[in-house]
Amino acid sequence: MAASSLILEREAWIDGRLAGLGDWLRRHGGALRTVQWAVVGLYVVLVTVPAFLPLPDRSAHLWSNLTLAAQFAFWGIWWPFVLVSMVVAGRAWCGVLCPEGTLTEFASRWSLGRAVPRWITWGGWPFLAFAATTVYGQMVSVYGYPKPVLAVLGGSTVAAVAVGLVYGRDKRVWCRYLCPVNGVFAVLAKLAPVSFQVDGAAWGASPKPARRDGFTCAPLVPVKTMRGAGACHMCGRCSGYRGAVRLARRSPNHEIVNVAGSEPSPDQTVLILFGMIGLAVGAFQWSSSPWTIDAKQWLATWLIERGITWPLETSAPWFVLTNYPEHNDVLTLLDDAVLLAYVAGACLGIGLALTGLVALAARALGPWSTARFHHLTQALIPIAGCGVFLGLSALTVTFLRGDGIVIPHVQEIRAALLGGASLWSLWLAWRVAGLSAGGLRRIAATAGIAAAAGLAVVNWALLFWIW
Repeated sequence: MAASSLILEREAWIDGRLAGLGDWLRRHGGALRTVQWAVVGLYVVLVTVPAFLPLPDRSAHLWSNLTLAAQFAFWGIWWPFVLVSMVVAGRAWCGVLCPEGTLTEFASRWSLGRAVPRWITWGGWPFLAFAATTVYGQMVSVYGYPKPVLAVLGGSTVAAVAVGLVYGRDKRVWCRYLCPVNGVFAVLAKLAPVSFQVDGAAWGASPKPARRDGFTCAPLVPVKTMRGAGACHMCGRCSGYRGAVRLARRSPNHEIVNVAGSEPSPDQTVLILFGMIGLAVGAFQWSSSPWTIDAKQWLATWLIERGITWPLETSAPWFVLTNYPEHNDVLTLLDDAVLLAYVAGACLGIGLALTGLVALAARALGPWSTARFHHLTQALIPIAGCGVFLGLSALTVTFLRGDGIVIPHVQEIRAALLGGASLWSLWLAWRVAGLSAGGLRRIAATAGIAAAAGLAVVNWALLFWIW
């Protein structure tokens, strides 16, 4: 009894601290905005200044060259660990630190205030924006050169500000609908062990507060009916509202098992299967794949035999294709064609294979149900997120290795992460399948998701251990 009492006291203490943290975020909005603008300043410097400096030579180091430091900051630290933060603390990055979110909301103070048109709210943007940004980044080698960083990240920021100046008022319309990583962040945040949660009964029982006691939800979340963490930016502005909203802990499995089934999302299904697994694998694999080399050699031979040499000799400006002859780094039109074909093939081939496996898993549970198919797909979020993180963190390892810093046991860490994420996906599949059937049907459905997770692991294993 004493041990049980201590556990309850500990849990109550944690709950109180979390709720207090949410209230602290609400009360200290001014201090948070100061932090946000400091991040904006750092972001602007890292994005713009290196683009106007000479490219670093072989003697440059991360700690002595701003261009290399900026590359490492963005691709070695910023993006991979922002993904990790989604799983740990939900979309707190979006609400507290993201420079684009800060700028688009700031711009919307002077917005024309136009209603958000239907084309902006189209559900396909999360996948399309993610795919377009990823592929274009590979074409211009955004991870290796500062000018493409200015084009990709700077262009995205300018677009965010432009949207803020036209639509909504004190809102983050860009973040809610058009941000290239909005969809990825939304699905990963479902795994977070903390979120702002709404007590519907308390909301309904409380008197309507005075207007001055209200709040503005910048990312346009319907807080009263909010059940998950995918759209919430964790800014804390709604904390304590009507005595019904508070930051609280939850099971990392809760939203996928208990909420996602009642909110089937074809858009998220496409993003998970074809984007975060299929397209991401192709984007990170293509430059290392022996199939790419074989395809280029075969095509080059075929073209030369027919007297067609211009695809092998023609490149394009740096903002269309990688073009840095002084660094012996130039992509020709043939290179670009192979790149696009490889990424598209991975996206469609892996995506369709995963779709088939998840469909078999859904069918194993009984008569066909589209909602069940979408629900089971959500079980693959851990392995999908892990793959994207490993792809980006490979850049971290590369940057550090270039300066002679070797991270020990990298391969073992990668194997452990893939293994852990796969087991998490299997546990989620078992829980989700159990909502529809038991016994052999439940086992068969879980086996189908295990096969899908295994396919994802095999493709990352090709990159990290075989090639």
